[in-house]
Amino acid sequence: MDPTFRPAVVIDNGTGYTKMGFAGNVEPCFIQPTVVAVNESFLKQSRTSSKSNWSAQYSAGVMADLDFFSGDEALTKSRSSNAYNLTYPIRNGQVYNWDAMERYWQQCIFNYLRCDPEDHYFLLTESPLTAPENREYTGEIMFETFNVPGLYIAVNSVLALAAGYTTSKCEMTGVVVDVGDGATHIVPVADGYVIGSSIKSIPIAGKDVTLFIQQLMRERGEKIPPEDSFESARKVKEMYCYTCSDVVKEFNKHDKEPGKYIKHWRGIRPKTGAPYSCDIGYERFLGPEVFFSPEIYSSDFTTPLPVVIDKCIQSAPIDTRRALYKNIVLSGGSTMFKDFHRRLQRDLKKIVDARVLASDTRLGGEVKTKANEQDEVGSNGQLPSERAGRPNGQRHLVWCHALEGAGRPCLFSCCSLRKRQQQQSLEAPGEDAPAAITVFPDGLSSSVWTADVLKRYGRRNHPTELKDQSKNKGLAAILIIVGT
Repeated sequence: MDPTFRPAVVIDNGTGYTKMGFAGNVEPCFIQPTVVAVNESFLKQSRTSSKSNWSAQYSAGVMADLDFFSGDEALTKSRSSNAYNLTYPIRNGQVYNWDAMERYWQQCIFNYLRCDPEDHYFLLTESPLTAPENREYTGEIMFETFNVPGLYIAVNSVLALAAGYTTSKCEMTGVVVDVGDGATHIVPVADGYVIGSSIKSIPIAGKDVTLFIQQLMRERGEKIPPEDSFESARKVKEMYCYTCSDVVKEFNKHDKEPGKYIKHWRGIRPKTGAPYSCDIGYERFLGPEVFFSPEIYSSDFTTPLPVVIDKCIQSAPIDTRRALYKNIVLSGGSTMFKDFHRRLQRDLKKIVDARVLASDTRLGGEVKTKANEQDEVGSNGQLPSERAGRPNGQRHLVWCHALEGAGRPCLFSCCSLRKRQQQQSLEAPGEDAPAAITVFPDGLSSSVWTADVLKRYGRRNHPTELKDQSKNKGLAAILIIVGT
């Protein structure tokens, strides 16, 4: 059957979790931790076997390739058996272990989605600062290992902006604050084009909030089993944490009325099955506070998130700054803390007002501002889930537009096809050059593709031709490369 008549497969790979499903789904079919558990006993056996006993060595190597688990099954196996070691293929938004990543994709396709990859087009996502080599490896695995008929790779931040349309004009201009589990990216987008020189990345993300809550509970002496402390901290973060407007006032509230603000957490020890309980106090508001006062968590990075956003916008072209300030889109599960968007809007507005006042003082004049312009910064600061009108829209904001785009007929014309990879080749490619570089007709180019790379590997479209294609703001697209 023609793959164009089947729904495309959408896989949104993240550092902590991966969302997967088919085009047309309201929500992801499966949300699994991005982790792989491999049986190390077979690997050790294949290494220690003598060279003469090649049969045993080969059998052990084959069993090591077959005996592995992913997602929740991997976490369960690692707890029940010491033979399985956990491997996280993605760190800080980048793929570091391609063998584990290939095994994870294999489980996603055959175990969870239960589909034949040769019968479906695939839409994958990547972080904004992904290297071109990573895209080449992705295409190589998808085309050569899984034999997919077509592949489409999109920047997750651009997808989040496309899913967060706030006006009837559907303008693709704004700043995406993508707070994942392993990295936080601030990506400015103007008319559908990523402003690559202004992308900012900070080393504080959802996992750091969990570790900080775990550290606070451990220092206070809560009786939580060590093997379950991280998971308990993660559940506390998701269930009880919120963003406060003033830390000092929040401390006073907890001290005056502890019975009102202190929560009780109950869990079960994974090894013995015995119940345990602990109190949740200051962690409720100190956890999300690491984004606004990072010095309480680490001395290596002390720049608050609103300051980084302001620097990101100020480094963008001056004619786009006003539109960027007006449309700030939050994406990721760690932005779903209560009042997170209000605190971010307030702090960012203070920074902008202070700059305007300082400029006015230097000029010796008085800045007159209209009433409707005073709240212009982050005027679209309401929850993206409310704007999107979907359940869990903010947590799955990238997924929301990915499934919409994967269901459009234009996806099949935008995908890099296996036939194209086999038939077309570049002029005088280098040894490490990809087999094809495709520019999709959606007016979006990847920020990591520099002029030197395009000159080295060849190009299908001149950069001036991309400007003429910017009117088509359909499916968010980037340059992808196909493995040889």
